[in-house]
Amino acid sequence: MVVLSLVVVTALAFDFTNGFHDTGNAMATSIATGALRPRAAVTLSAILNLIGAFLSVEVALTVTNAVVKLQDSNGAPRAELLSDGGEGLLLIVLAGLVGAIVWNLATWLWSLPSSSSHALFGGLVGATIAGLGFGGVKWMGDGTKLDGVVGKVVLPALLSPAVAIIVAAVGTWLVFRLTRGVVERHREAAFRWGQIGSASLVSLAHGTNDAQKTMGVITLALIATGSWTDLAGVPLWVKVSCAVAIAVGTYVGGWRVIRTLGKGLVEISAPQGMAAESSSAAVILASSHMGFALSTTHVATGSILGSGVGRHEAKVNWRVAGRMAVAWLVTLPAAAVVGAVMWFIGNLFGGLVGALVIFSILLASSGWMYLHSRKSAVDHRNVNDDWVDELAASREAGVALGEMGKA
Repeated sequence: MVVLSLVVVTALAFDFTNGFHDTGNAMATSIATGALRPRAAVTLSAILNLIGAFLSVEVALTVTNAVVKLQDSNGAPRAELLSDGGEGLLLIVLAGLVGAIVWNLATWLWSLPSSSSHALFGGLVGATIAGLGFGGVKWMGDGTKLDGVVGKVVLPALLSPAVAIIVAAVGTWLVFRLTRGVVERHREAAFRWGQIGSASLVSLAHGTNDAQKTMGVITLALIATGSWTDLAGVPLWVKVSCAVAIAVGTYVGGWRVIRTLGKGLVEISAPQGMAAESSSAAVILASSHMGFALSTTHVATGSILGSGVGRHEAKVNWRVAGRMAVAWLVTLPAAAVVGAVMWFIGNLFGGLVGALVIFSILLASSGWMYLHSRKSAVDHRNVNDDWVDELAASREAGVALGEMGKA
């Protein structure tokens, strides 16, 4: 089926963007402190993301079963929604994926480490509401366990950054407290070696959480066509393709986001970097084990902030942190709006034509954002340059010009 093929290709494209958008979660601090060279860092992260994708399927099953109601309790597509052979359900999944990718690329262009996970869930929820109404979304569990969008997505989104900040702050304070008698250059050198291990653990954890989200989406699409009915499993070919896609995306490296996390938030030292990475890995692995589809970006950013809070003389760029927080708040609704709009456009044309139209919109918007990014390119050669807040600088320049005009 052509529409199913489009959904699979688009899902793997999202997985690729997830990889390069989130590389900084694991490697930004190691690159910033010089523990790893930029190219070596993304290569190591890609390999460990690939391995991590095969370690669990709990998060994949959360995406398949706990967000939208495209199947009945037996795992079969809802009979009342199959009048067109399941293409309507596939259009919902495709529109949701387009909403997620567009938001991922937009925030990458703006150098903001927003949540790929929330973009995905927002896109799916928006497209589902547009296609099936509010009843098509699984908002809550059955009262005996945390489930649905609220239990598996919203609550982890609120709690995980706070937990990461606290753990990283305490860890950073302890590190500097216990090593206060060590010469700084020796401390930095030792903790750079430690960072290689802690950053590797974050990459492994990222694979166990984020790669599975795309596995869940493709499995959802297979359920929509009746090609898969096992609610407790994921096809092997889906696992392999998703693992490879996120690994390739990680290797490409989202340098714009890496630069923001490594240089724009906190001027970080090696002990802080190791504390932040260890905190991120602990929170992500624990959440993956419990099936929480949390945002690894929120966790990593919270950990970096915590490492700044935990060191008395560290400087935190709260202006950049504020912009990140705004991006976090609007990611779910923004991606939902795009997903809903894509569904309406696709449904206007209907069937294969509608799917091709929104796929073409995705290609056009992605191409435009990529070309626009080349105007101020960031790559492995300049990712560690001194931080310049371009947005703030442009505003200050505008104020200065205004004052000159008045004079």
